[in-house]
Amino acid sequence: MDHTDFNRAAWDAIAASATQWFVPASREEIANARLGQPAIKVTAIKYIPSHWLSAPAGLKILCLAGGGGHQGPLLAAAGAEVTVADFSSEQLALDRQVAERENLTLKTVQVDMRDLGDLGPFDCVLNPCSLNFCPDVIPVWREAYRVLKPGGILITGFVNPINYLFDPELLLAGKFVVTNSIPHAESPSESPAITTTSIPPSPAEYGHTLQDLIGGQIEAGFQIRDLFEDRWGGGDALSKKIAVFLATLATKP
Repeated sequence: MDHTDFNRAAWDAIAASATQWFVPASREEIANARLGQPAIKVTAIKYIPSHWLSAPAGLKILCLAGGGGHQGPLLAAAGAEVTVADFSSEQLALDRQVAERENLTLKTVQVDMRDLGDLGPFDCVLNPCSLNFCPDVIPVWREAYRVLKPGGILITGFVNPINYLFDPELLLAGKFVVTNSIPHAESPSESPAITTTSIPPSPAEYGHTLQDLIGGQIEAGFQIRDLFEDRWGGGDALSKKIAVFLATLATKP
């Protein structure tokens, strides 16, 4: 089984896990979104600034690798024309379940984020933190650029590569022992407990360089307009020392 098939199977299983990080949008969140106040996260704790996506109503939005019943339904409730693209059929099923529960209209497409086929064009591509499960991010930026309309925006969250420097088991115990280099590729057979996203069976993760994560957007043609940092919160040892997530806003000229 290659990494893509392994991770797809892992995310299919995660879709059935009721955990803090993988909970579909609540009725209260949907109700607020209907009032034009969708609370959207692409990282763990912080919401994206309101001016990043101030008026989603009427926009064609692609939630890229965004299955799980959260961002897609919230944006649909706010009046956007939403397509949720993900390689996990079970994650996409959660979006359809929330849409049915809340009488929302959205489209789901099972596809690899590195090849979006004939999707588009879109006004916005919103990519919640997922690049750490993809072996190569450069094709993702190229595809996002391709499917966006001129003047469209890309909102994405990603893991700070510093997460992948340390021995994962010792890090969970609050001990910082550098064992890896960046870029870092984890094989499916390795212990997957690199971050607190680890839920059996855990997807293989990849620590990408900042050059690929940020510079790759610029190389694809995007203009970076804004960014913010985020943390896991709670008792995460590394989050107490440094921000472990970044989120960027970019535009296609």
